[in-house]
Amino acid sequence: MTAQTEQERLYRYYTEPKMVTDLTRKTLALVLAGGEGSRLRDLTTWRAKPAVPIGGKYRIVDFPLSNCVNSGILRIGVLTQYKSHSLIRHLQRAWGFMRAEIGEFVEILPAQQRTHKKEWYQGTADALFQNIDIMQRHHPEYVLVLGGDHVYTMDYSEMLLYHVQTGADYTVGSIEVPTAEASAFGVMSVDESMRITHFTEKPKNPDCIPGKPGTALVSMGIYIFSKDFLYQALIEDAGNARSCHDFGKDIIPDNLRKGRAMAYPFRDMSGGPAYWRDVGTLYSYWQTNIPTGRPTWNCARSNPSSICTTGTGRSGPTSRNTRPPNSFSTTKGGAARRSIR
Repeated sequence: MTAQTEQERLYRYYTEPKMVTDLTRKTLALVLAGGEGSRLRDLTTWRAKPAVPIGGKYRIVDFPLSNCVNSGILRIGVLTQYKSHSLIRHLQRAWGFMRAEIGEFVEILPAQQRTHKKEWYQGTADALFQNIDIMQRHHPEYVLVLGGDHVYTMDYSEMLLYHVQTGADYTVGSIEVPTAEASAFGVMSVDESMRITHFTEKPKNPDCIPGKPGTALVSMGIYIFSKDFLYQALIEDAGNARSCHDFGKDIIPDNLRKGRAMAYPFRDMSGGPAYWRDVGTLYSYWQTNIPTGRPTWNCARSNPSSICTTGTGRSGPTSRNTRPPNSFSTTKGGAARRSIR
């Protein structure tokens, strides 16, 4: 590629309105990718859960990373801990095309016992607290916190705009699920404005959504924080000896009265619940890899939040002829990125 062609590509990339806005430029994304994934049994014997293969050459962590890039959020940190070698190798090879000199990067943040306690990450909130100086060094206005083991397609810029428009201190991505399945997630109650009034992590008897019996509103493990509120919440949590140092158990419920907490409903273009899967068990992993030879989920172009199968029958990144909007397109190293027209 000539220098002129590369300059033209970058010009088109950064002038595409949907890709980069003032909000996304001010956002730092942090992907929590240190999960052990013991319920996946042999699949995680030698690797962390986010590094488990899916759709052929891809890894589960590619979903949140691709979502970030497709949303115009180009400053990304990946926090690793458990058996991280294959994950780090994949990040270096597949996501090495990011250009640090123009302010885009996928930065690996391994557990380093960075506090005076000399401990590994004790929870999701502690993982961020131990890297709080690195976050501050990037000077973000907003911090997007993501799980590294979820399968879905989402435009984070829409959630970010919702966070700003509602004046939230923190926003929780949410999705509706049957109450029979809600006990595996953090369940929240909201008022008419979608402000969170109650949050319980993995309750035995989940509350239903008013007017929707048998349906609960659960957390997707996707959070957007205004920076000052996040820093203060992390510092207070780190000093609490009774805390589990976890977002779902501590940070989210403990700060409902201290700040404005909003729930962002994740929906497809038709207004219905969009596809999202927490790959926590062998059964949920199998559901995302059913070799049926046909789409596992709705792949209509009216549903940009769905995942299509390729011609081989595997789910994951779509072929060029069937790719819905905002889905995977491959570039260097097999990483996913929006194609430039």
